[in-house]
Amino acid sequence: MARKTPNSKAVIPVVSEKSPNGGRIALPVGERRLSFGEKWSYAPAPEAHDYIQLKKRYQLFINGKFVAPHSGKYFPSINPATEETLAEIAEADAYDVDQAVKAARAAYKNVWSKMPGRERGKYLYRIARLIQEKARELAVLETMDGGKTIKESRDVDLPLVAAHFFYYAGWADKLQYAFPGRTPRPLGVAAQIIPWNFPLLMAAWKLAPALACGNTCVLKPAETTSITAMHLAEIFQQAELPDGVVNIVTGARTTGQALVDHEDINKIAFTGSTAVGKMLTQAVAGTKKKLTLELGGKAANIVFEDAPLDQAVEGIISGIFFNQGHVCCAGSRLLVQEGVFPQVIRKLRDRIATLRVGNPLDKNTDIGAINSRMQLDKICELVDSGLQQGAELVQPRLKLPEKGYWYPPSFFTGVTASHRIAQEEIFGPVLSVMTFRTPDEAIERANNTLYGLSAGIWTDKGSKIFKMASKLRAGVVWANTFNKFDPTSPFGGYKESGFGREGGQHGLLPYLELN
Repeated sequence: MARKTPNSKAVIPVVSEKSPNGGRIALPVGERRLSFGEKWSYAPAPEAHDYIQLKKRYQLFINGKFVAPHSGKYFPSINPATEETLAEIAEADAYDVDQAVKAARAAYKNVWSKMPGRERGKYLYRIARLIQEKARELAVLETMDGGKTIKESRDVDLPLVAAHFFYYAGWADKLQYAFPGRTPRPLGVAAQIIPWNFPLLMAAWKLAPALACGNTCVLKPAETTSITAMHLAEIFQQAELPDGVVNIVTGARTTGQALVDHEDINKIAFTGSTAVGKMLTQAVAGTKKKLTLELGGKAANIVFEDAPLDQAVEGIISGIFFNQGHVCCAGSRLLVQEGVFPQVIRKLRDRIATLRVGNPLDKNTDIGAINSRMQLDKICELVDSGLQQGAELVQPRLKLPEKGYWYPPSFFTGVTASHRIAQEEIFGPVLSVMTFRTPDEAIERANNTLYGLSAGIWTDKGSKIFKMASKLRAGVVWANTFNKFDPTSPFGGYKESGFGREGGQHGLLPYLELN
């Protein structure tokens, strides 16, 4: 069969095959999809990890010490690439949370809020330097626990983690200059709940500005990715951070609920799903607790006819596939101007055929493991819905590892705004491709979502970039690049992507009261 592209001028021949999830996949005629590793044969290049000392059990970090959970309960932390148990993680209950909050309150009253900003900054500098020294070990742990590639953990995540602590260390004694004419004061005890997709980076995003402003913290990492947070606690000990300034409680939803409900919390910072964000909004209503939310996204990557197409395709690949689609701002919707649709699809199809899926610790791997079985099932469910609603799935024929949680790089064509895959956050290496004719249509389609976290624009015209960016309802807009972060730049969204900003000078404001 042949499928016409939306402009009806070019035809991309396709054949139909059965997908691993059922339904049909559209594959280009005349091109044999090679098995994984057949096209390019690389010798394995795994990152060494035998020197890393994983504990059999990780305890809670309260008042500067590692303590056993009150309930005596632990849960396994699974390596998503092998399905092996890496360690057991303590499960905090309401008693443990209460102890952590009390420790944070005592540290706030007696030490941290009274300490001059220049002294707080010294601790943050010390933490940043220790993170740099241990960056390789932390990157390996992040990859083993979360499934992302070592290239991503080593070259993106860990440098940014250290950079955030360095950056906010510099602000610690300059808060009065950040807000001229105002008197900034810390809020008190901050409860911080972070997701599984960037465990250490999300911790740095939240802890660094809160500590620089003079607050103390109780951090709850995601239950599937808690190990690096506990190694960060060891760094706090080595930096001789005063006891109770940072406390880390691990666990699932009930742990987070106990933290949110605690009466002695002044501030809640949450990164995660929109559904949980809505519940938190209701939970703090009528209380004096301040709240910031960084929630879901369904970013639109807009490619115009005058864009540098090869560069755009690489940006698309890095925006959705290299990070397994785990980023909340992943460009999971691709809007292509009709005149270049056939070229972009052909280039994209050829490029994903070269991506290597496999051992995340191998430095040759492009796409690692999905974080959990639950997340993989969600990806498969949404892909099945796309096939059932008539979209066509383009997917290289890969031999995936037998153990672990994997999904091949894929993209849909024939997608409409009513498809679930065009509206719901998929958190996997799956892209939905749509077309547009005019800039106004591109803006309308890009904004046609409940979310407003990020967007990308690809064009050769600077004036078009500024005009489009001013009309896109997205907190961050990248131009001729995607997924670039810097501690000096604020990040946050509109609509159901949350409110408040993290990063930059704007990231200080959620942790301060201005008089």
